[in-house]
Amino acid sequence: MWLAVIAILIGLAILVWSADVFIDGATALAKKFRVPSFLIGVLILGIGTSAPEMVVSVLAALDGSPELALGNAYGSNIINIALVLGATVLISPIIIRKGIVKRDLPLLLLVTATAAWQLRDGLLSQADGIVLLLLLVAVLGIQIVMSIREGYHEHEDDVVVENADPDDVELSIARGLGSLLLGMLMLVLSSRAIVWGAVELATLWGLSELIIGLTIVAVGTSLPELVSSLSAARKGEHDMALGNIIGSNIFNTLAVVGLATIIAPITVSPVILSRDVLAMGLITVLLVALCVFAFVTKRQFGRTSGATLILFFVGYTGWLIQTANM
Repeated sequence: MWLAVIAILIGLAILVWSADVFIDGATALAKKFRVPSFLIGVLILGIGTSAPEMVVSVLAALDGSPELALGNAYGSNIINIALVLGATVLISPIIIRKGIVKRDLPLLLLVTATAAWQLRDGLLSQADGIVLLLLLVAVLGIQIVMSIREGYHEHEDDVVVENADPDDVELSIARGLGSLLLGMLMLVLSSRAIVWGAVELATLWGLSELIIGLTIVAVGTSLPELVSSLSAARKGEHDMALGNIIGSNIFNTLAVVGLATIIAPITVSPVILSRDVLAMGLITVLLVALCVFAFVTKRQFGRTSGATLILFFVGYTGWLIQTANM
């Protein structure tokens, strides 16, 4: 038992560190090649911070534990909005931009509705996984094209140094690539330790793999989103902070579940539909309602909204524990 606990704790610590290294490397490369700021939030931070969920879920599917993969993805989505975003706006309120209301929130609703519809018959097949991955490509394409059209550019006013030393440029790119590769390697190794420890604890405590995925693993792999969102909000990068959460949830639902399902079809227990999918749908609708209200009334998405999201997280966690003991 203690070996499993140690594996999870060490794995989570390395996971957070390696995700940070991975994001630093990706962001450095994005800035070096002058990628728009909004796309850094949605694509680099959103997808980068979802890398732990993707690796954990794929490894869980390969190990014959598909419910752990599903619980990790859906649990992370709930935690990203209720806990991560809730804590972020409690510390630093966010300004809701027009593009978020018109583009990103509708896409998030579409993705969440698609996931719920696929689960209607209690089975996620390999065909469902392919549909999710194709939808991911379409959604990312829409976000890229529309964000560029709407002018989310961070580097337009940057001063270009004509006589920059080519050796310095090459060194900067090499460091970015090194951080990217090192972060990904450590993500794989630490995620492997977490999956093993989680499955061992599920067996020893008599808990289902789904519950372990929705709690320990989901919270642990959501820490990178929390750290990056808090940092972005403190620096006034409101689009990046919220874009990180939206991008991460879209990636979790489409890429993480899609890849895991292609590896091994998932038979979905009724409790997932009646509790976890319902909770994911409710928190997504609540997020959209709060953001639209803040935008229409020209208010910040602030502490009242953050407290509401945190209360949802507390209620969901209590519900999770109660149903686990039934």
